[in-house]
Amino acid sequence: MPAIEDDDRPRKKISHDIGQDLTLLSVAELEGRIGLMREEIARLEADIGKKQASRSAADQFFKK
Repeated sequence: MPAIEDDDRPRKKISHDIGQDLTLLSVAELEGRIGLMREEIARLEADIGKKQASRSAADQFFKK
């Protein structure tokens, strides 16, 4: 039976828990997590913008 190549194995999804111990992570892993967190911050800020626009539209509608 041939050995499984590393590239064929399912990759573990990178995740980060707030407050997690960082001592065993490499610089590249830390940079990857920073990238993930920046993407998540952008996603959250975009959702805030959508909700604020929706709220503003509702406020304008009910002021009349």
